Amino acid sequence: MIKIRYETQRLSLRFFTLMLILFIFQVGFGLLLALQQADQTLLAGTLNFNVARAEHLNLGILWVLSGFIGLILFVGPLLSERELAAPGLIKFLFVALVAVVIWNVITQALAQQGIAGWWLGQPWLHEGLEYLEAGRLADVVILIGFAILCYVVLRTFPPVERWNEIHWGLGLGVLALTAVWVFGLFSVDRLDLSEYFRWYVVHYWVEGVWEVIHISLVGFLLVLMFGANIKSVGYAVFWGVSMVWLSGLLGNAHHYFWIGTPEFWQFWGSLFSALEPLPLIFCFWHIYLDAHHDRRPLENAPAFYFILGSVVLEQVGAGILGFTMTFALTNVWSHGTWVTPAHAHLALFGTFGMLGIAGAYYAMPLLKQQTKFDQRLGKLAFWLVFIGILGMAFAFAIGGTIQVFHYRTLGLDWFGGDVFPAMGIYKLLVPFFGLVFLIGAGVIVYDLLTLDQRQHIPSIPAATRTRTHGRWSSPLSGFEAGLWLLGTWFFGALITLGLLSFNLPRVQSGDPTLPYLLAGLGYPGLLLTTLLLVWRFLASLAARGRLQLPLSAHAGQGMAVPITAV
Repeated sequence: MIKIRYETQRLSLRFFTLMLILFIFQVGFGLLLALQQADQTLLAGTLNFNVARAEHLNLGILWVLSGFIGLILFVGPLLSERELAAPGLIKFLFVALVAVVIWNVITQALAQQGIAGWWLGQPWLHEGLEYLEAGRLADVVILIGFAILCYVVLRTFPPVERWNEIHWGLGLGVLALTAVWVFGLFSVDRLDLSEYFRWYVVHYWVEGVWEVIHISLVGFLLVLMFGANIKSVGYAVFWGVSMVWLSGLLGNAHHYFWIGTPEFWQFWGSLFSALEPLPLIFCFWHIYLDAHHDRRPLENAPAFYFILGSVVLEQVGAGILGFTMTFALTNVWSHGTWVTPAHAHLALFGTFGMLGIAGAYYAMPLLKQQTKFDQRLGKLAFWLVFIGILGMAFAFAIGGTIQVFHYRTLGLDWFGGDVFPAMGIYKLLVPFFGLVFLIGAGVIVYDLLTLDQRQHIPSIPAATRTRTHGRWSSPLSGFEAGLWLLGTWFFGALITLGLLSFNLPRVQSGDPTLPYLLAGLGYPGLLLTTLLLVWRFLASLAARGRLQLPLSAHAGQGMAVPITAV
């Protein structure tokens, strides 16, 4: 029976379990929000929409962080070839994280009563800033938790002179995770200045910190799963991290357009926001090359499915849809409309949530000593959540386009009922696809939490497997992968032109034909191409020969691979 080489890796299991519990609750709040969009009277006065939305956002951040912490703690000993430092602090970190979750859920309800707990000029119970609703007391606990994670990682890693690029990516990532949070630890009376510093935290966490950790973790998981060369992976991680920080730091300026900052930020914010997709394109090629470099088999298909989903949706949700709506000339129309959550759902869940789930599918079978688990549920769950999130993005995007025209261009009354009926069908599509997503999330949670309690189906020997022939399952060449990627950007260009067309006098005078036509071609084309790209990628991997290589077996079972820099 396969054993975990480092006992402290088992500490990651509690974080993965917490991640799964918070995930299902967060999705439940999301479905409630979708139903409240369709019926505005649902639970009004009991659990108002703004409170449910804050719970949905905060639980999303918390379960993603739980997954990141779990995965970092699992791979840390493999990267360092030693046990984790300070296991007692890790146990305290878990308790603190649970306390923050409970505190956050309780204090969000206080917002409905207008209670923030002001004392000494600080909101100790509830802050009320979007994405940063937690009060100052929770903020301090979170800072301590990040500092503990940073300390554990840096103490576990070997001396700096032995670090490779993955060490540097994770090391700088956890350090920045702690440092950036400081910008959210004080209250500013001026709204524009408060928003200025709020986006330091929200944006830099994503483009400056989470992206760095994401690229590093994806790279090391590929080393473990495929035995990819650590130097070539490190090269990809280095350039990915460099481009993230080059584009992401000044790209923060696209949040400055409408909060009273100087006008020159419209140019610089638009310019560097346009550069932010570059590292995401690089990340896709990184995973393509490593997955195809020597035709290694998929020992753990669900883990790779979610890694691929993470990288592709990072490209589509964060990259393309982020690109389409962050120019000043498009953001003036899309900001605060349903166009925004189309981007946000694919970016946050797709990029970071899927990586946490991938980490759980890689680590939990090893931690529970069930490496021969039945992988069919994991594959089914992937397609359910993948189709569900793409469907929700479609409903948000098309509904948002209608919203922009009626609400922003014609200036019709939202609350008076002028805009609401125009978006009616899409307000029904969101809970429909939300239900599909919820079923998939339930399958994930059930599958991972009961791995060691169900009968497992032994893998079919390679010689007896039926190999699928045909063009769709043939090896995926780099040229074809590039064409798929180019197709997503073509439809992204149509979406961008559609948002830009709202500036035309003809559209502003009441003719929505052009933006509706471009959105009607762009969004379905982008999301369908994304679906087909992932299907094609996975079909090409599933059909290839299963090479029985020693390193493949070891890597698939979570054995340590020498990774320190030469």
